Amino acid sequence: MGGCFSGDVKGGKQAIGGVQSRSTMNNNTGHNDAVDHFFRVQGQCPLSTQIELSISASNLRDLDITSESDPMTVLYVKKRDGTLEELGRTEVTLNSLNPAWIEKINVAYQFEIVQNLVFHVYDVDTKYHNIPVKALKLNEQDFLGETTCVLSEIVTKRNRSLTLNLHSRNGPGGFKNFGTLTVHAEETFSSRMSVEMKLSCSQLDNKDMFSKSDPFLRISRLTENGNSIPICKTEVINNNLNPVWRPLYLSMQQIGSKDNPLLIECFDFNSNGNHVLIGQLQKSVSELEKVHKDRSGAHLVFPSHHGQEKVLKGQLFVDQFIEKEQFSFLDYLSSGFQLNFMVAVDFTASNGNPRNQDSLHYIDPSGQLNSYQQAIMEVGEVIQFYDSDRRFPAWGFGGRTYDGTLSHCFNLNGMDAYEVEGVQGIMAAYASALHNVTLAGPTLFSHVINTAAQMAGQATSKDITKYFVLLIITDGVLTDIQETIDALVRASDLPLSILIVGVGDADFKQMEILDADNGRLLESSTGRVATRDIVQFVPMREVHSGQISVVEALLEELPGQFLTYMRSRNIKPLHA
Repeated sequence: MGGCFSGDVKGGKQAIGGVQSRSTMNNNTGHNDAVDHFFRVQGQCPLSTQIELSISASNLRDLDITSESDPMTVLYVKKRDGTLEELGRTEVTLNSLNPAWIEKINVAYQFEIVQNLVFHVYDVDTKYHNIPVKALKLNEQDFLGETTCVLSEIVTKRNRSLTLNLHSRNGPGGFKNFGTLTVHAEETFSSRMSVEMKLSCSQLDNKDMFSKSDPFLRISRLTENGNSIPICKTEVINNNLNPVWRPLYLSMQQIGSKDNPLLIECFDFNSNGNHVLIGQLQKSVSELEKVHKDRSGAHLVFPSHHGQEKVLKGQLFVDQFIEKEQFSFLDYLSSGFQLNFMVAVDFTASNGNPRNQDSLHYIDPSGQLNSYQQAIMEVGEVIQFYDSDRRFPAWGFGGRTYDGTLSHCFNLNGMDAYEVEGVQGIMAAYASALHNVTLAGPTLFSHVINTAAQMAGQATSKDITKYFVLLIITDGVLTDIQETIDALVRASDLPLSILIVGVGDADFKQMEILDADNGRLLESSTGRVATRDIVQFVPMREVHSGQISVVEALLEELPGQFLTYMRSRNIKPLHA
């Protein structure tokens, strides 16, 4: 669900905004072309323009005793019925009352309707700093203030920036100063070009008394009115005056154009948030490319109050510069690439006896769908849309089959042919299996994952245009957690993603472990680390409570997982 963290175990020393998952995948806080395409074809997508919002704040309240607040902004749109729908969250900036957040939030601007935006600012407690921001429970954080505006107020401003006064939950008024929030809007544009750069510095000035500086870079785009919008920062290199940072991946959306000036600042990291400027320079991407080609360095300068700059001994080097063409998820599909869905249904005894009304597998004579049937119908509508031939391999697991044999991967239709046709084919095979399969156990995922991986592996040698998606519908009680992790790690090298849909009210903590949304890739029992995250977990109870849309939940990570696989193998769309 994105790689934005609320601080992380390194105390805010991680890179933000320039890592590959951020710049080359769908932004986790808004626009998703797979979701848009689904709704557009269904005739449900209004005309809109994608807007990217940059947010900063000034003079926030300080609620921490020994340090300054660690603020994060959450953006909502107020719906017609007065409820709030979350659109996205920034990262957490540690120890800052004047944060300029790097993570942007995407909003679809629909000029024909009034879109009321609501901004909530929170101070995130230190104990949550290693948790992804999307997983933070807001009622456990300290409230710093809120403000509202209409989206059109921002986009119609001459400089597309609007500064708003923050106030308490009770509304404006009162004597307490909650600070201000500034929102800047820019229209997103479609560009396939991105830049990969590896930056380093030499002979930096030392700002620490008893050790060497801990440098990091912050890169901002300069706007026409002279303001700067931060777009990324590197990780911190500890105790080093000649740092070499990991590669940065910047999209044209982030930099504007190759000739747009960028402000590159080098800071000495301090855990209290008061980072010390070591030096800075202004260069466009074109000029950075020239620095790389000339194999020269660019001297940092230190600004003075008198408008003059002091040229420093320290230099910035561009050790690697690669311009890449990045294709979108829809570029691949429209050129002939195919998604091939597979379905596996949980037939373990933890679901309850199908004859009892409290069973998740109970077939109601009145025709009311049970939890599994609801999941098959609702999820099936989405996956059927993206499946090329609408024929699904369909399996069951954890049941005793027609001959009494316990099986952890059996054909759902009970025949030698494992494929069924369309969502109705899955529904018919499922209903038939309930009459012929005895619920048993234990709950093992590894068998169906290995079967799906075998099919994906066989296809890689024959047809690079096929990508497989295994849908597992389960009540969430898993027995072979380590074997499942091992299977997932092996499968991470294959053109395969796994959607796990949880039904019922069970504890789904095991499923959340498999969905590597904590930023840490799965590690097998032999110590091998997955090459990428291939799991997405969707609890149907959150869909039915209205917290999330089934379409958005299912397709949230799939485009990014698909693109990670294709790009890592330099596979391009057909005829590209």
